[in-house]
Amino acid sequence: MTDAPQTTPEPDHREAPAGVGRLHRLGRWCARRPWWVITAWLLVLLTALGADRAWGGTYDDDFALPGTAVQTGADLLDAHGSDQVRGTASQIVLHADTGALDAHRDAVGTAMAELKELPEVVSVADPLSTPGAVSTDGTTGIVTVRFAENPTRFETPYLDGVDDAVHGLRADGVDVEYGGPLGQLARPKAEDRLSEVIGLATAVVVLLAGFGSLAAAGLPLLTAVVGLLSGMALLGLLAATFTFGNAAPTLATMMGLGVGIDYALFLITRHRRLLHDVDDPAEAAGRAMATSGRAVIVAAATVALALGGLYASGVTFIGTLGVAAGLTVLVAAAAALTLAPAFLGVTGRRIDRWWVRPPADEPSGTSDTWHRWAATVGRRPWLFLAVGTVVLAVLAIPAASMRLGHVDSGANPTDYTDRRAYDLIADGFGPGTNGQFTIVARLDDTHTDPAALHDALAATPGVAHVTTPVTSKDGALLIATVTPDTGPQEEATSDLMHRLENDTLPDALSDSGAQGYVTGVTAAQLTFRDVVVDRLPVIVTVVVAASFLLLLTVFRSLLVALKAALLNLLSIAAAYGIVVAVFQWGWGGSLFGIDEPVPVESYVPMMMFAIVFGLSMDYEVFLLSRVREAWLHTKDNHLSVATGLAGTARVITCAALIMTSVFLAFLLSSNVVIKMLALGLGVSVVIDATVVRLILVPSTMYLLGRANWWLPRWLDRLLPRLDPEGPTPTATLPRMDVDAVVAAQAASGDSR
Repeated sequence: MTDAPQTTPEPDHREAPAGVGRLHRLGRWCARRPWWVITAWLLVLLTALGADRAWGGTYDDDFALPGTAVQTGADLLDAHGSDQVRGTASQIVLHADTGALDAHRDAVGTAMAELKELPEVVSVADPLSTPGAVSTDGTTGIVTVRFAENPTRFETPYLDGVDDAVHGLRADGVDVEYGGPLGQLARPKAEDRLSEVIGLATAVVVLLAGFGSLAAAGLPLLTAVVGLLSGMALLGLLAATFTFGNAAPTLATMMGLGVGIDYALFLITRHRRLLHDVDDPAEAAGRAMATSGRAVIVAAATVALALGGLYASGVTFIGTLGVAAGLTVLVAAAAALTLAPAFLGVTGRRIDRWWVRPPADEPSGTSDTWHRWAATVGRRPWLFLAVGTVVLAVLAIPAASMRLGHVDSGANPTDYTDRRAYDLIADGFGPGTNGQFTIVARLDDTHTDPAALHDALAATPGVAHVTTPVTSKDGALLIATVTPDTGPQEEATSDLMHRLENDTLPDALSDSGAQGYVTGVTAAQLTFRDVVVDRLPVIVTVVVAASFLLLLTVFRSLLVALKAALLNLLSIAAAYGIVVAVFQWGWGGSLFGIDEPVPVESYVPMMMFAIVFGLSMDYEVFLLSRVREAWLHTKDNHLSVATGLAGTARVITCAALIMTSVFLAFLLSSNVVIKMLALGLGVSVVIDATVVRLILVPSTMYLLGRANWWLPRWLDRLLPRLDPEGPTPTATLPRMDVDAVVAAQAASGDSR
């Protein structure tokens, strides 16, 4: 059925529309009182930075899993364990380059005595007097040091005391490396400044190439930086009260910087287009806020909803990562909605005075590249829909073989002390020594034969070694250590943990009535993975449902909201596939500093889903907002899709390039998990801005025709009105020559 175009009278663009909404008034007010707004933001920024410096907290990975067997076992050790199992264990690995470690007995003894004198140290196990702590060739030994608290929470100067304690060993020709939490403390501090500079520099190049104007390039960056610094300072203050993971500041930086530039760019580009028709820059800023500002609010709300949905996992660690990223997104949106109009008020009509190429904003005619592309897609929508779907399906194929796990120290750079400690332990004692399990049997006045428990554990397939079970001081627990045959990243190690939990311990303890638990660092990591796998469908359901309802409420269209959700799921699957191919399969991993294939970190798919879904909705909202604007103006579906695509293609493409550069710049991080997130998020933005936004969205909207905007009346009455601006006044729209667009479509062969 042909959509007949409907022309409308030429609107008066020089008079402020009657009954303007709150966003219009906010934008106009900020533009007319710019120095008030700028001063207020500077005060907020300086106050937040000062407070963060004085009272800000630190970041620490807390994988507490209440209600799980591994957490119950850990709690029992804390309550009843002896000094040999209480606190947090860390390893100091000794390796004699020549001869046996026993030849350095005096230096070892001196070092052990000095380590015991360090603050926070509960116990130190001398390897030369601890069974199984020296390798069979006698060259490598493991010193197990137990700390009252997790060493990752200590200040870096604490390492000076440890270095002093082992100085004699190093002077005696013994290599000393720190493993476990102590090794994490010794890692070089994550330095994201280079990544941030690369992202900002790339943004400048993209903005200058895309829009030409120096002010149009600089204002989004300035707005984004102010918003990012304010958001990060607020996050630091929250970290003093709540526990945020070590990845939180990096993730928050990536999100805050990327969306901050995007949101300001959308507003400023619309403002520059309106300046062609509006004499008063403050009025142009108000009208830009009335349209693109509304899209910014919906986009930021969608991203925040997706990130907030991570709390549905029931895992506090993941939920707080979502809060950290969501906080900087909301602060970035607030900066864009207030600070950007203020800057526009300062520049006035001089915004394009300085340029490196003829300034460009939104197309005003019908002969530009994007109108021609829209017409091409409109002639063969089924073909483009099929091609786009096949491309995403092929990219998603590796995702079917995704194996979740924990990326341990074995994937770190070799200049990290914990990586060298990991390798020394694996070479001297076997790979399973890096992933030992602690077995805890709660006796509860029952009698359990330690020898029988030992024999049952030793006979379990996949077990390399078992220590003799020892009784805690109060007689409440039996405690043993199981060493697997395989390393902590191997699937066989996970299988062994489940075998011990489900078969070996219940069978060995059934006669006595005691309860057995598998705990320890490796068991906690594997349990965390299992919990994440179980909760991922819940996260997907919550995020998709919340985003669907938001889009349905804002755009008043059932099919538009459903289509957006389905297409975003497909693009996320494609991004998963690329991450699996690079990190798990090892395809091109060396290009990103990955020496060997690693499993996908257990929480990466959940984080990627929330972030990618939210960011995909960002571009969806901006495109659909313009399409809906044109639809309300013309009631012509083909014309509306072409106008919306052409009006947003340049700004979405530039925004996507900037966002991609911000994400991919973090591939320079030495943290493998950050690399995973950086690559996954970067390629997802590319996929979304090209295959989805330029091919699949317009082709499906062409095929659906007027059904795009169908909504049952009963549902329309039930849904709340979330439009912060009310009905968009016709006069806020840029000049649109409907007849010219229709003529261009006819000339290109599009008769609809």
